[in-house]
Amino acid sequence: MSKPKILIIEDDRPLSDVLAYNLRQSGFEVLVASDGQDGINQAVARLPSLVVLDVMLPVVNGLDVCRRLRSEPALKDLKIVMLTAKGDESDELIGFTLGADDYVTKPFSVKVLLERLKAVLRRGTGETGDEDVVVAHGVQLDRKRHRVTVRGRQISLTLNEFRILETLLRHAGRVFDRSQLIDAALGSDTMVLERTIDVHIRALRKKLGAAGPLIETVRGIGYRFRDTSDSEPSIA
Repeated sequence: MSKPKILIIEDDRPLSDVLAYNLRQSGFEVLVASDGQDGINQAVARLPSLVVLDVMLPVVNGLDVCRRLRSEPALKDLKIVMLTAKGDESDELIGFTLGADDYVTKPFSVKVLLERLKAVLRRGTGETGDEDVVVAHGVQLDRKRHRVTVRGRQISLTLNEFRILETLLRHAGRVFDRSQLIDAALGSDTMVLERTIDVHIRALRKKLGAAGPLIETVRGIGYRFRDTSDSEPSIA
C-alpha cells in the first residue's frame, strides 16, 4: 500500500524541515514547497492527499492558494490544513469559507499537529463516521460551509463556538468535561482556562435560541448535547 502523500507549503525553512522529518517518521511521503506558486504546481502535478498550508506565503498567499486548489477538479478530495501566526478568528473563518478542513495557529505542538492531520485524513474514509453535515433535534451543522442552522434559520458562530458545537453534536448524549471539550474542540495545545468553556457554552445557548436547552449541563461533570434517542423538544 502506498504511503499517504502530504505537501507542506511553508516558507519558514526550519519549521518545514521539522514538519517534514516528523511526518516521514510517521510513515508519510512528504513534498515541500517554499512559496505559494510552487505549492500549487506541485499539488497539481503530484496530487497529494493533504496540504499543510501556511497563510503568509511569498508569490501567492495561502488564502489564494487554497482558493485555487479548491478550483482544481483533480484535487476535489484534497484535504487542506492551514497554518497561521495570526490569532484573528476572521482569518480562520475566511480559510474555512474557502474550503480549509482545519486551521492551526502558530506556535503549536508538532505532536498535536500530527494528530490533527491524521484526524483530517480519516474524514470520509469511514473510520470515524465524520461526515461533513450532522443533524440532531433540528440543529444542522455543515463543516464545509461553516454553517449552522436551527430549523432552517442560519446562526452566526465564532470558530471556537462552531468547534464546540460540532464536538457535542457528533457525540450527542455523551458527556464531556471541560478539559475534554478544550482538547476535542479547541486542541490540547490551546492555553485557556477550563471556565472559558462555560463562557462559550452560554454564548452558544443564547445564539441557538429556543434550541439552547439542547446543550445540557451535567452537574459536577460538564456538558452534553441531548441524545438523539430522547424525545425532540418543541423548537420555534
